[in-house]
Amino acid sequence: MQLQDILYSQGFGTRRVCAGLIQQGWVAIHQEGETEPVVCLDAVRDFDEHGLIMRVQGVDWPFQAKAYVMLHKPLATECSQKPSAYPSVYTLLPAPLRQRPSKGAVSGVQAVGRLDQDTTGLLLLSDDGQFIHRMSSPKKHVSKVYRVTVKHAIDASQIERLLASVVLDDDPRPVRAAACVQVDEHCMDLTLTEGKYHQVKRMIAAVGNRVEALHRARIGGLSLPEDLQPGQWRWLTQQELALLT
Repeated sequence: MQLQDILYSQGFGTRRVCAGLIQQGWVAIHQEGETEPVVCLDAVRDFDEHGLIMRVQGVDWPFQAKAYVMLHKPLATECSQKPSAYPSVYTLLPAPLRQRPSKGAVSGVQAVGRLDQDTTGLLLLSDDGQFIHRMSSPKKHVSKVYRVTVKHAIDASQIERLLASVVLDDDPRPVRAAACVQVDEHCMDLTLTEGKYHQVKRMIAAVGNRVEALHRARIGGLSLPEDLQPGQWRWLTQQELALLT
């Protein structure tokens, strides 16, 4: 694949912009395992993109046919391209992730489901439509674990009701938690396999309590890494992707 096309596919701008970056000496190339990248000034030079690492304006970017990233969503951010009251989580991502093309249009990575502005924790983003559907579809029953801090002391009856089933305020179909473990007097780990609107908050309200803080700690077999700080992102490894299948 021509180098300008490789950069274009990774979200570095139009082919003309990518060609300009190359011709101005801002792009160096090396294969995974090699030590030093080499500057390439030829925009139409062909490279095997698999295992290719591009150093663009001093930053290393591994070639990714599809983007799969995790983000530690901080408080007071919205999972929307057009936020209404708080900054968008997309502003926490570098421009190439926001500009990755898809079917001839710039669409960038998209959040796999949404977290409320006052919810923190693990958020996945990708430009792979099939992956997004598989992870977010209620029919796939992908488990999601939330650390829930509540206002009133938790009692055994609340745990029992959450595990048995509760009826939400505007939905006649009962829902239940796949698992519910009390952590302390005001905290529990709640596991769900579907994602209705404000589901955790509404389930907690249905058993007579109120959510004070909400944090998503795990999706499928993937836990939020302890070293990923709020607002930080990183690529998913192949091992981590396997935990989601």
